[in-house]
Amino acid sequence: MKKFKHIEESQVKIMELMKPVNSNFSGKIHGGYILNLMDQIAFACASKHSGHYCVTASVNKVDFLNPIEVGELVTMKASINFTGRTSMVVGLRVTSENIRSGEIKHCNSSYFTMVAKDEDGNGAAVPGIILTCKDQVRRFARSITRQSEGKNRISRFSSKVFKTEDYLDLLENSNSKIDLK
Repeated sequence: MKKFKHIEESQVKIMELMKPVNSNFSGKIHGGYILNLMDQIAFACASKHSGHYCVTASVNKVDFLNPIEVGELVTMKASINFTGRTSMVVGLRVTSENIRSGEIKHCNSSYFTMVAKDEDGNGAAVPGIILTCKDQVRRFARSITRQSEGKNRISRFSSKVFKTEDYLDLLENSNSKIDLK
């Protein structure tokens, strides 16, 4: 196994024509179907990079920016943004193209944390990545920051340390009614 790989060695791109079978009643493609495709391409990218079977550990922020219509061609690109000891952050970009007009819409960007597994189901070491431009360094640094923010968010809202009174002002103008017993 290589100790380090260039990001381009593991990049994956898929294109798929959106069919009526994957749409809702208004002709828009179901978000769950798109998430399924995103998980598949994240798996392919991470497995290609690590040389191991990979599992999805988490998905960070999935925003559906534009609807995808039946008959559009969807393109998904996946790239390794970060490597840890056994984990990788795979950056995904989803676009759709109206085949008739040529209009391309950015539909989604997301980050999947994937973990490489050995034959016994234990975490497997993954090669690091070689960062060759400012964008790659930015993505790597952003992944580190996102991880630390996630850990902070989880610990702050742990039921063992959460203090209701610290957050009551956040709820003042919300669509909620507090009726604590």
